[in-house]
Amino acid sequence: MRFSKFLAGAVSALALFAAHAATASPVTDEDIANDAKTTDDVVTYGIGNQGQRYSPLDKLNTTTVEGLRPVWAFSFGGEKMRGQESQALIRDGVMYVTGSYSRLFAVDAHTGQKKWEYDAHLPDGIMPCCDVVNRGAALYDNLVIFGTLDAKLVALDRDTGKVVWKKDIEDYKAGYSFSAAPMIVKGKVITGVSGGEFGIVGKVEARDAKTGELIWSRPTVEGHMGTLQGKDNGITGTKNASWPGDMWKTGGAATWNGGTYDAETNLIYYGTGNPAPWNSHTRPGDNLYSSSTVAIDPDTGKIVWSYQTTPHDGWDFDGVNEFVSFDLEKDGKVIKAGAKADRNGYFFVLDRTNGKFISASPFVTKTTWANGFDKNGRPNYVDDNRPGAPEAAGKGKSVFSAPAFLGGKNWMPMAYNPNTKLFYVPANEWGMDIWNEPITYKKGAAYLGAGFTIKPLYEDYIGALRAIDPTTGKIVWEYKNEAPLWGGVLTTKGNLVFTGTPEGYLKAFDATTGKEVWKFNTGTGVVGCPITWEMDGEQYVGVASGWGGAVPLWGGDVAKKVKDINQGGMLWVFKLPKT
Repeated sequence: MRFSKFLAGAVSALALFAAHAATASPVTDEDIANDAKTTDDVVTYGIGNQGQRYSPLDKLNTTTVEGLRPVWAFSFGGEKMRGQESQALIRDGVMYVTGSYSRLFAVDAHTGQKKWEYDAHLPDGIMPCCDVVNRGAALYDNLVIFGTLDAKLVALDRDTGKVVWKKDIEDYKAGYSFSAAPMIVKGKVITGVSGGEFGIVGKVEARDAKTGELIWSRPTVEGHMGTLQGKDNGITGTKNASWPGDMWKTGGAATWNGGTYDAETNLIYYGTGNPAPWNSHTRPGDNLYSSSTVAIDPDTGKIVWSYQTTPHDGWDFDGVNEFVSFDLEKDGKVIKAGAKADRNGYFFVLDRTNGKFISASPFVTKTTWANGFDKNGRPNYVDDNRPGAPEAAGKGKSVFSAPAFLGGKNWMPMAYNPNTKLFYVPANEWGMDIWNEPITYKKGAAYLGAGFTIKPLYEDYIGALRAIDPTTGKIVWEYKNEAPLWGGVLTTKGNLVFTGTPEGYLKAFDATTGKEVWKFNTGTGVVGCPITWEMDGEQYVGVASGWGGAVPLWGGDVAKKVKDINQGGMLWVFKLPKT
């Protein structure tokens, strides 16, 4: 009897050990490469490094979605209820989600019970331009890795939340910060930097994901030296080729929205932000590599090609929007392509192998700064719509420009469905009065040289979810929303498209027609990125909710229009039951 009890106890202990070990199964390079195809986990930001945000799950579809119901909700807690822009990750029944103020939570995906929490305890001197957001983490081996607003990169043990390694990305006192989700490529953790409004220098870097040690660094402003294994690795571009004098030393081009990776071309694609300062009259020239997409060799850190969506940017249009790889079927050929819905209001399609321009089509109703692009991919500027140079009295000529600097599409990621062959773009219709002002650089101080007021273009809506055909650039369908759309998009084989609204709804649409087929009000604005996965034979959907981000801070007349939206901080999980 005593032996039986001992044996039973031993078996029970082994079972508990096995269960614990299962929660710690290492995330491999193969897991990351296959993330877009597997359905029982989500181990990358973008549901695959290509960033298509597409799931092959179809139990949840236009017929069954009416049965989707909430299972649990988890509060991020405390008074830190601002701007929940995160996309959760899930592995072995545990969800890893970042929250505002650089926090990370591990939550039981079955019950919503918190397993552990990590709080970065930010210093008082951080300088985020656009709210205290964090957009997500990366999984590798038994680590969960994320960045903080004081420009650090932290790797935590997935089981315990204990710090395994921590590295400084840059000096937060100079205006650097970090809010994007890192990306894992071939065992390297790939990161950028935020801080373009403070005259920092953008860069993309690769570190050993297990140790945090720097492998290579590639600045994204012309004239700066890159490094590989601690040694010089060539200057980015050619010094002073497109920047006058010493302007390149504080040139901006922040890489603040993260990147994508395509294994077929073995290239990392990163968008770069506005040149600094905003006042374009201080820096004649194209100002490479600002407001661009750069393709980088992940092994060497060298730029293979680049394409500039807004040369000599004078409107803060940035170019950080994600570059999503897909196969373009056109004129009987299949082209290895990539697409980008840019802040400047144009939807771009490029050859992702070499950056060759294919097309640019407006996805918003007004683009006053340019009236299209020529065959070489250069914008046809409307010269009168560039804000004037500052005059003796200070302020230069003001112009009304559309889109506003918050963009035809801002940070919020679009999705691509290979079945419908459509992109689903969260767009906004707004313009701005913008003017230039005198400015000089001071370390750690705002470096704009411009003033602005954002205004909605239409009375009945600002946000618009638009389905775009990349072969033609045409809008196939649209859903109009009264408030701006500020959250990411998910699409599935079940012919569904999910996105959230500031009014608090998570909504589902028919991917082919745009018909709204389901909605649920979370009680606060949804500006996070939804995911879906399968667990115990049932399909789940998860999303972070909590109003915030740049709109309430920078939105002018638009901010006044949405001032009564409640803030919050919750992780919501829904499922389609088996019966």
